[in-house]
Amino acid sequence: MKENTLRVVKIDKEAILEFIYENFIANQEELLGVRSSEVTNDFAIDWEKGEFIFTAHKQEGVDGSFIELPKEIEIRKLLNNLRNTTDSALSTGRIYKDYTFEELEKLLN
Repeated sequence: MKENTLRVVKIDKEAILEFIYENFIANQEELLGVRSSEVTNDFAIDWEKGEFIFTAHKQEGVDGSFIELPKEIEIRKLLNNLRNTTDSALSTGRIYKDYTFEELEKLLN
């Protein structure tokens, strides 16, 4: 890069969300300890609060059947009802918390 040059990237909300989401997808083995080929992901963002939630759950059961997220578990509701799991996504420690589907259904009801 040349001296006295400022290289600039300016993006809108949708591009910010895409960047965050795609980075979680690309790094979920490191961040969540799961392989992207074995899980299904969901996410939501609250721009007013400045909060983001990213979830992963096993994609297939032992019999090969697709595991769907129960309809009672809405990601946007989780975003509003769960506490933060970490202060930083770049933390060297564990940044996630595991919940069973049953625990989440109870929490949301």
